[in-house]
Amino acid sequence: MRSVWFAVLGVALGGALHAQPPELPSTLTLEDALRIAEARSPLVVAAQQTVAASQADATGAGRHLNPSLAFSSEGLFSQTDAPFADSQQIQLGVQQEFETAGRRGLRTEQARYALAASQASAQDVLRQLRLDVRRAYLQVVLAKADEQVARDTLGEIDKVLSINRARYEQGELSGVELRRLQVERFRFADDAFASELALRNARGALLALLNVRPLDRPFDVVDDLLPPSGSQPTAPLAAGAQDALGRALAARPDLQAARREVERADAGLRLQGALGKPNVSVGIGVQRDYGSNGMLLSFGLPLPFFNRNQGGVARGAAERDRAVALQAAAETQVTLDVQQALNALDVSRRRLAYVEADYLRNAREARDIVLASYRSGAATLIDYLDAQRALREAQRTQNRARFDYRISVFQYEAAVGGTTPSQGKDRP
Repeated sequence: MRSVWFAVLGVALGGALHAQPPELPSTLTLEDALRIAEARSPLVVAAQQTVAASQADATGAGRHLNPSLAFSSEGLFSQTDAPFADSQQIQLGVQQEFETAGRRGLRTEQARYALAASQASAQDVLRQLRLDVRRAYLQVVLAKADEQVARDTLGEIDKVLSINRARYEQGELSGVELRRLQVERFRFADDAFASELALRNARGALLALLNVRPLDRPFDVVDDLLPPSGSQPTAPLAAGAQDALGRALAARPDLQAARREVERADAGLRLQGALGKPNVSVGIGVQRDYGSNGMLLSFGLPLPFFNRNQGGVARGAAERDRAVALQAAAETQVTLDVQQALNALDVSRRRLAYVEADYLRNAREARDIVLASYRSGAATLIDYLDAQRALREAQRTQNRARFDYRISVFQYEAAVGGTTPSQGKDRP
């Protein structure tokens, strides 16, 4: 049933992928992005078409060989006065080739394993797509947060610059210090321009992943770097490496596809052995031999003196060994992915807790103290600019720490084979 669904959906999406204008909300949630990507991604459509092709192969593999119709006539130009049917040797028969050694069953078995492998590969495409979309969406959220930090910082500089202009006009501030602050403002403004460019590029990258045109289409993201339930991370999602690895080995679709390929290769090797045994052909028909009627029976059996499909058997054995090696490589990759995901989840969780505990609060308090001292003349302009830069970097560090933690959650879910919506499981 699943294969039929893939085939029908694949054909439908293949024809409608560019025919219908995409619906893109003005405010895009992460679930909206995942839904659009799954519906419009050419990679998903290509995977579905591969499943449909494998389904067609499985259907054809179980069919019997077609019979053949044979007709012959001898004596077409004989010089006799007899009727045409009595002056010829006419033969009309039907021949049927019967497969031996269970070829049809082996061929069907191999095609079914190939279908299962293509279905698992399609699920793996979906798994990878969801991870890519989540990462791209969070990149937009991160770029938006960094742009807000840059603009807020520029706004603080402008406030101080406005005060210093008034002090300069009243003769309380030298022109050198005013010019120095104006030069420093350019650096903060340049940072705001760079943040705006990063946001536009992140939006374009997400739209490209969603297969939505044009790539400068305006939209806003509404999700935060951390879900609203709170910003403090709790325990890791996995009870331990063994538990996570067990889930991954059981659920990862790429590993399932590798296992089905081994089974397909096993069936293929047995099929190649069966192809070395000759088929049997049986025929039956009627014959009119110059006015006399008779029945024809024929039996054909190729003699495997020279070719017993030795090359096919050797190739089948090589393909099976290759499939086994690829399965081992897939298991190693799954193990590595799970371990790296657990490492990232643990480190990013502790890093976020450290950053949000004191770092940002201390940087903000230090900036406020230096700003008050600068206004009273107890601190220099350099002291204030350094404190403002430190606060900006602390805010960006917090944004990056939240981003890294959220991405580590997504990577963990992908590593253990998750392909369904998280339903809030990505919350720390």
